[in-house]
Amino acid sequence: MKYAVVIEQGESSYGAYVPDLPGCVAAGETREEAIKLIQEAVEFHTQGLKEDGEDIPASTSSIEIIEVAA
Repeated sequence: MKYAVVIEQGESSYGAYVPDLPGCVAAGETREEAIKLIQEAVEFHTQGLKEDGEDIPASTSSIEIIEVAA
């Protein structure tokens, strides 16, 4: 499965979350670490849903980069 992941740069770290999996978040000191940790978090999250007998949400989110005059 593929999911859209949002990565945000903070003052001293990076955060990541998956819009299609509420509560599935991760944070790392670098962008690469945040990506690695969110991938692990998605695997852990979906495994927990399976074990609880719940459906794994389909990926419905997408991203689009837009450009605006500022």
